[in-house]
Parts: sequence; C-alpha cells; structure tokens
Amino acid sequence: MGKTVIAFDFGTNSIGCAVGQSITGTAQSLPAFKAQDGVPNWQEIGKLLAQWQPDLLVVGLPLNMDGTEQPLTQRAKKFANRLHGRFNLPVVLQDERLTTVEAKAEIFARGGYRALKKDKVDGISACLILESWFDSQG
Repeated sequence: MGKTVIAFDFGTNSIGCAVGQSITGTAQSLPAFKAQDGVPNWQEIGKLLAQWQPDLLVVGLPLNMDGTEQPLTQRAKKFANRLHGRFNLPVVLQDERLTTVEAKAEIFARGGYRALKKDKVDGISACLILESWFDSQG
C-alpha cells in the first residue's frame, strides 16, 4: 500500500509544496503558499491536506553546505512543529542543501531563464526534497 506524502520547501515569503506517492517515488509540484515572515495561511494548508489526505509530511531543512545551521534552519523546524501540532500528522525533516541549486538547474534545462520565476523554483524544490526523501527510504 503506497503512502501519500506532501513536502514543503519553507521560505519566509513563499512555501513551496509538492505531493508524491511512495509507490512510484515521484513528486508533482503544487502551487506555493504565500507567507508573511514565514507564517502561511494555515487554513489554505488545511484545505490542501484535506484534499490530499497525506500519510506523512516532509519539510525541507535548510542547512549551510558544511551542514551547520543557518538562520532559516530554526524557522523551518518551527514550521514543521506547527504543522504537526495543528494537523496531527507525522512530520519528518529532510536535508535540502542541494535542492534549490538543483531546482534552478532543472528549470533552466526545461525552460531557460524565463522559467526561473520564484514560484516555479519553490515547487520544483519541494519536488526534489520529496524525491530525495523517497530515495533515502530505499
């Protein structure tokens, strides 16, 4: 039985989102959520979760390339805790050090410079976070 998993790419102005199935190990991006200083509209996130009924949530954990924490790291953890507290779903953190860079390269490959609009980057970053989580489950 496959699991439905939703991943979030936390940011202070925008939170990328993707959904995937553990059975296929692939993800599709969903529209990003606007955030005000890292706080999303929780009702919109609630609607999304009601629609997809995920078994698990994955939140990308932003770290510096050397693995140390950066200012956003604690905020992403707080976002993960709030998701768990509000919606009572299991939440895991996934190291996302390479995903934003990969997302930009991926978008560039698909559509050139014009495709590098921020909302697209967030969605693809969330897909890459989710796919890297699936890969780590091996």
